[in-house]
Amino acid sequence: QVQLVESGGGLVQAGGSLRLSCAASGSIRSINDMYWYRQPPGKQRKLVARITSDGTTNYADFVKGRFTISRDNAKNMVYLQMNSLKPEDTAVYSCHADVVHNGRVGVWNYWGQGTQVTVSS
Repeated sequence: QVQLVESGGGLVQAGGSLRLSCAASGSIRSINDMYWYRQPPGKQRKLVARITSDGTTNYADFVKGRFTISRDNAKNMVYLQMNSLKPEDTAVYSCHADVVHNGRVGVWNYWGQGTQVTVSS
């Protein structure tokens, strides 16, 4: 079993920056892809960014050039640096990880509980 815990959310003014962290713990052999998703109030959840085990990244168009996803494989952590924040970035941000366990077959998928990001105008 794996736990993912996000941190770093909060209230920030438009144009400001915030750095989200997600720590994975448990019986982890390795982690393949890691993701950040967000769900604005009253809207569906959308993929924000993805990063592979070797560091390849992909971004949604609405954050490209403003957000940066990164990871630390030794610490089993993924980060999301959020710059030039806009009110429309307000959402619950959650991380997802595709995990390979010690002595387990296949890839197991885990979600964090999410952290609230509120951008004021």
